Amino acid sequence: MKRIAIDMDEVIADALPKHVSLFNQKYNETITMKDLNGKKLEDLCPDLKEEINRLIADPLFFRDLAVIKDSVNVIKELTEHYQVFITTAAMEFPPSFNAKYEWLKEHFDFLSDLNFVFCGDKSIINADYLIDDNVRHFKQFVGKGILFTSPHNTNETGYTRMNNWKEIRSYFLEE
Repeated sequence: MKRIAIDMDEVIADALPKHVSLFNQKYNETITMKDLNGKKLEDLCPDLKEEINRLIADPLFFRDLAVIKDSVNVIKELTEHYQVFITTAAMEFPPSFNAKYEWLKEHFDFLSDLNFVFCGDKSIINADYLIDDNVRHFKQFVGKGILFTSPHNTNETGYTRMNNWKEIRSYFLEE
């Protein structure tokens, strides 16, 4: 059975709207999702990079994120045909571990704990596919990288791109 590794943030957990909202509130800014087209928040405010990262380093930041539309149902379907692993680079923000785990257990309770991979460098992942919003994870990944569209990666080319979970469903289940 082929394996699919799926990133968490900006692929199944909608972290960016909360991050932008917290940043705007704290720094009295008016950044919109459109402003992030092809950019990350720290690209717009490089002098506040540490503060931007500190917002998501909060141990509870990840606990109440919205689920990306259709991800639960499609992943449930994928598990009937593939081994599915949620792979998150949680070690970039170690305090996020508990909140991410609790979030996964709440929204993806049909997956075994053994299918949750908390790592740093995703090149360690042994899978046929990696669905991720960040192309840096594809650089040394041995399988096929599938780019999940997020505002910051709109200018990235050279990868198979999926804009939503219905497209992922078609790609993997209707080939």
